Amino acid sequence: MMGYQAIVKGIRPLDEKAVSAAKNRMDNLIKPIGSLGRLEDIAIQLAGVTGKVKNKFEKKCTVVMSADNGVMDEGVSAAPQVVTLIQTGNMFKGICGINVLSRQAGADVRIVDIGINGEIDCPGLIRKKIRPGTSNMAKGPAMSRDEAIQAIETGMEVVSGLVEEGYDLLGTGEMGIGNTSTSSAVLMSLSGCSAEVAVGKGAGLTEEDFTKKKRVIETALHVNKPDKNDPIDVLAKVGGFDIAGLVGCYLAAAFHRVPIVVDGFISAVAALVAARISPLAREYMIPSHFSAEPGVEYLMKEIGLEPMLLLKMRLGEGTGCPLMFHVIESAAAVMRDMATFEEGAIESETLVDIRE
Repeated sequence: MMGYQAIVKGIRPLDEKAVSAAKNRMDNLIKPIGSLGRLEDIAIQLAGVTGKVKNKFEKKCTVVMSADNGVMDEGVSAAPQVVTLIQTGNMFKGICGINVLSRQAGADVRIVDIGINGEIDCPGLIRKKIRPGTSNMAKGPAMSRDEAIQAIETGMEVVSGLVEEGYDLLGTGEMGIGNTSTSSAVLMSLSGCSAEVAVGKGAGLTEEDFTKKKRVIETALHVNKPDKNDPIDVLAKVGGFDIAGLVGCYLAAAFHRVPIVVDGFISAVAALVAARISPLAREYMIPSHFSAEPGVEYLMKEIGLEPMLLLKMRLGEGTGCPLMFHVIESAAAVMRDMATFEEGAIESETLVDIRE
């Protein structure tokens, strides 16, 4: 498999010829110009990603990165660490939110053990464990720099394998108790925002424990002093294996010119890291829902993306992705199957562009 540097260097801009042709076709479909709003934007972006004006997605999949976090030693979550192991196993039973919503969307789920603190015997599990959970970031670096790169390359390898299997629309999910703490720490490191902006209650905390969580994250930043100008340093010092794996997913999707959907807070933090490593990678990302986690609005502005679904969700697992798959396929259908003014025997000269 190609390594980290080769993938990053191989990412190219969107296909501008395809974008131009898609804009022209969209403006000539039998509707007021701009009347389908964000659907039009998505359809045009898809053209730039794939190089084809008309797209149809045959195989969809959300990648779920599962890993544990050493910062759980500090009591930053209401749920015990073993839930990572249990819930990952439940995904193989098909009973979790990501399973139900993926079935509804006709999409698959691939689950990666990139750092679970324990072992599960589930056929189909992608076994890529770096080690059984990161170290406690409140005491020192969560992982080494080499481990961070290894985790990124794991995500790259998984996505490259899916592309070889024919998957042409991807999503990003995670499972890891304590990962709202690592995500908040990464966001604070890269952006300079405060704990008041970046930290939420995750799976649910008392006010006392919520205050403690913010203090622990601030301590981790003080102890590790991550370099905001070096995304790998930030990941290694205060990130998680799951976040790093998702970073690799975004970078490889951009390299292979496959659209990839961003789920909620944790998935979006990984998207921010990927965009800091390769700004071009952002062009291949499609945001899904506006997570109820408090730092999401600030985070999305940092990436330069605007979520499209307002559902007050905060489950994680990648659950926003299969919902967004429906929207993406609808956008592609508009571009592909609607008639033009000429085909519909309508004069287009009198129409006004209603876009703001």
